[in-house]
Amino acid sequence: MMRIALIHALAHSVAPINEELERRWPEAVRMNLLDDSLSADLARNGAGLDATMHQRFEDLTAYAERSGANAILFTCSAFGPCIEAVAARRHHMPVLKPNEAMVADAVAHGGRVGLIASFGPTLESMPPEFPPGTELLTRLADGALEALNQGDTERHDTLVIEAAQWLASQGCDVIALAQFSMARAQMAVHRGVGLPVLTTPGSAVRLLRHRLGA
Repeated sequence: MMRIALIHALAHSVAPINEELERRWPEAVRMNLLDDSLSADLARNGAGLDATMHQRFEDLTAYAERSGANAILFTCSAFGPCIEAVAARRHHMPVLKPNEAMVADAVAHGGRVGLIASFGPTLESMPPEFPPGTELLTRLADGALEALNQGDTERHDTLVIEAAQWLASQGCDVIALAQFSMARAQMAVHRGVGLPVLTTPGSAVRLLRHRLGA
């Protein structure tokens, strides 16, 4: 039986990936680690992904590994370099960035990719994860994360849909939702723009199952 460690930097990321695993891979054993100060500190202190932040990711990863995890999935998309560093030291097990599976799916789809984030730093860290030559447009769903924090899910979804509609108006062929917390809006966005809509939980679970031979 496979044990999957899920490491979260936003409380809103916990439910979407657990729900996706329950639907798509219910036999997997899930282990959830949440440190919501990671995102707060990144947004607040201006130090970026410094040595201290890298060490925090190493500590979380090492704890998950010692706890018997067969694979580790990080669910916050603003920490790519930190995750790449811990993954480089663990070739013996899958350690996935939250976006890498969705990036691959978006590129495989072809055409112009529209990327929406609700957490501003994601739009700095995530675009370099796409291969050179990818036609990528980005849009911040400004205020969506704040709405979610206040429990206003309708406002959150409306702001994500508006961002998707702007991207569709710019000729995007597929919409990618960067935050795990945005997965809840997938069907509403699809109805709003009539385009394929990719989520990080959906793509990540498919890749994990493939990597672990499930």
